[in-house]
Amino acid sequence: MNANDATSPRSLPASAEAWLARLHAPDCGPSERAAFERWRAQHPANAQAYAQAERLHANAALLAGDPLLRAAGLAARRRTAARRDRRRLLTRLLPVAAAASVLLAFGLPYLLRRSPAENGGFSRRYASATELPRKLTLDDGTLMILDADSTVTTHFDAQRRLVTLERGRAEFSVAHAAAPFEVHAGGNVIRDTGTVFQVSKERDAVVVGLLDGSVLVTHGAQTQALSPAQQLRIAADGSSAVVGALDTQAVLAWGQGELVFRQRRLDSLLLEMNRYSDTKLLLGDQRLADLRISGSFHAGDQQALVKALDAGWDLRAVTTGNNELTLYPGQATNAGGARH
Repeated sequence: MNANDATSPRSLPASAEAWLARLHAPDCGPSERAAFERWRAQHPANAQAYAQAERLHANAALLAGDPLLRAAGLAARRRTAARRDRRRLLTRLLPVAAAASVLLAFGLPYLLRRSPAENGGFSRRYASATELPRKLTLDDGTLMILDADSTVTTHFDAQRRLVTLERGRAEFSVAHAAAPFEVHAGGNVIRDTGTVFQVSKERDAVVVGLLDGSVLVTHGAQTQALSPAQQLRIAADGSSAVVGALDTQAVLAWGQGELVFRQRRLDSLLLEMNRYSDTKLLLGDQRLADLRISGSFHAGDQQALVKALDAGWDLRAVTTGNNELTLYPGQATNAGGARH
C-alpha cells in the first residue's frame, strides 16, 4: 500500500468542505476515498452537507471564465494570506469563495438563499429571470432543472424533503433517500418514489408530467397515480383534472433550451417565448390569439420566431416600445411605430 494511502481516524477530514478539498488532492488514496464513503453514509446530514459543497463548487466552475470572477479570486487570495494554516483548503475552494463574491456584488441569473428551520433542517429559495433553464443539484442530491421565470423554495430535514413551486416550471430527478420527497404547487401535492418528473404552474392550471418511475398526485380529496409518459392537468380552480399522453419530445426539449409547439395557441406560445427574453412579443389584434402554431424554436430567439410567423402565417412585427414588438396580420402597421 502506498504510504500516502495510510490514514488514521484523527488525520481524516471532519467536514464536508475538508472532504471536498481532500478528494481533489492528487495524493488522495483508495483508503481515504473509502473512509469518505463511510463518513457520508454515517448520517443524512453528512450527505446533504457534501452535496451542498459539491454543488457550490460545480456552480462556481461554470463562471471560471468570467473576468469579474477572476478579479474576485485575486482579492480572495490576498485576504487568505494571513490564515496560512487553512491555505490548502481555501486554495482548493477558491472558486466557491470567488463565486460567492460575484453573487453578492452583481447577482446571478438565479438566487440561492438559505435560512435555518426550527427542527434542524433548512430552507432555500431558487429564482430565475429570463435566462435559459439552469441545472442545479439540491441539498439532498436531487437534480433540478429550473426554467426561466420560475421560483421554487425547498425545505429539507430528517423527516421530509419538501419543494414548493411558486411559479414557472421545474424538472426533478429525485435522489433516493429515506425521507419522502414532495412538490407542492397551487394546493396540489406530488409525492415521489424515485422518479423523474416535471411540474408546471401556469395561469390556469398545474401540469404534472411523468418521465420515469411513479408519482402520486393529490388534488382536493382525490389522489391519482401516474405512469411514465402520462401527464395530469389540474385546473387552477380545481374544477377538472385530466390525465393525458405526455409529449416527451416537447418536455425534454425545454430543459435543453429548445421549445417545441404542436398546434399551440399563439397567445400561449408568446407567453412561453416571452419568459426567456427581455424583448416581449404582443398581439396587436386579439383575433390572432387562437391562431394555432406548430414549430420548434430556440428559447429567447424572438427574431427567429418573428421571421417564422412572417413566412408561415403572414404576421408582421411592429416596434411599439422599448423591447416591445407587436404582431399584426398581413401588411398592417401601427401608426406609432416603424415596421420591424
